Amino acid sequence: MKKTFILDTNVLLHDINCLHAFEDNDIIIPMAVIEELDTFKNEADTRGKNARMVSRALDEMRAQGRLNEGVPLPTGGTLKIELDRPNALPQSLAFNKADNAILNIAYTLGKKEGSYKKNARPVFVVTKDINMRLKAEALGLSAQDYISDKVNVDELYTGMAEAEVEPAQIDEFYQKKQLTLDPKSYFPNQFVILKTNDGSKKSAIGRVSNDGNFILRPIGGQDPVAWGIKPLNKEQRFAMELLLDDSLDIVTLVGTAGTGKTLITLATGLQRTMDENAYRRLVVCRSIVPVGKDLGFLPGTKEEKLEAWMGAIYDNLAFLADRKNPDEGEEKAHYLLDSGKIEIASVTHMRGRSLPNQYMIVDDAQNLTPHEMKTILTRAGEGTKVVVTGDPYQIDTPYLDVQSNGLTYLVDRLKGQKSYGHITFTKTERSHLADLASKLL
Repeated sequence: MKKTFILDTNVLLHDINCLHAFEDNDIIIPMAVIEELDTFKNEADTRGKNARMVSRALDEMRAQGRLNEGVPLPTGGTLKIELDRPNALPQSLAFNKADNAILNIAYTLGKKEGSYKKNARPVFVVTKDINMRLKAEALGLSAQDYISDKVNVDELYTGMAEAEVEPAQIDEFYQKKQLTLDPKSYFPNQFVILKTNDGSKKSAIGRVSNDGNFILRPIGGQDPVAWGIKPLNKEQRFAMELLLDDSLDIVTLVGTAGTGKTLITLATGLQRTMDENAYRRLVVCRSIVPVGKDLGFLPGTKEEKLEAWMGAIYDNLAFLADRKNPDEGEEKAHYLLDSGKIEIASVTHMRGRSLPNQYMIVDDAQNLTPHEMKTILTRAGEGTKVVVTGDPYQIDTPYLDVQSNGLTYLVDRLKGQKSYGHITFTKTERSHLADLASKLL
């Protein structure tokens, strides 16, 4: 049975291609949504850009017919822009709010015009606003989140696996330096910990080849070192193996605060850029999302404005410079920033750029939408390596969650690609207090 979906503004802004994600069902966009898009279209950030793109897409659909009567979609459904209707909501809901105007259309279609009767077409409100879903439920309406790009985080790819094998297979692995694996059970560049199934303590660690043959090969004997930083656990060791591998175009690192994601990524970036000249420049970008109350507008140049948001990057850079040059650490850090070999940028300023042969770090990527993530990654030019880090449980934007943010979406979509590597960190190394806070709070 066909369904009718009434879309909220935040769904259109979250995924500009959402109009093609409802199969052969019908879509209604209330006039209140068009008014909100018109309000956002002049903004210079990603929300303004998405508002303009959605408006242009709707305008192009006018060639298919009149939007107030409904135009056909390629998926088989129809799209219709619905005018506001006379208020049928309870008096406690102010009709001058856009959310309530959207709910009023759903309420009128469902309750008053009989769409909820037996064999009638069901009507759903689709919104990423939790409170709006609660209000819809209170009115007896069916409401749901936009789930087209949601990822099951309980099954999210970790980049590591354990396998129980015969003791003879571990001996063979050490002797021949390889072990053939089942292609259906593993992914390229995945790290596998071999353990015996007879209770003995024999074990081995290897990495799945990315040549399509799914052969497990042992990782290097010595721990990698980058700018004086050595891995403190096996997860950091695996991550540094991926970060220093030029055959990989993109690496993602997921983990809670204090696991070392940013530090080892910055260390390997400096190693490859400053010491080995493998890349022209190190580019570090973050999304500018405040935690708690916003401070408002900040004075100064772009660099001075960004300094307030890039504290984690500056702290790690100073730590690394001091570690490599204990007598001149702070001076070295300022030199690195002034040398032109390191660029600190916000995600907002990345659109339209082309970045060839650069080492690019996208930090705090959990605050990006899947579309914003795509926009950033398409900036990478020939020879550029991209490292994406973040913690999906520390999201600071209201319409994203652990299942729908750009970071988890990226990990889920890229697993299995030959030029991609991923590690999920679980152990905090910053301090005992940071470890307690991560686990208990």
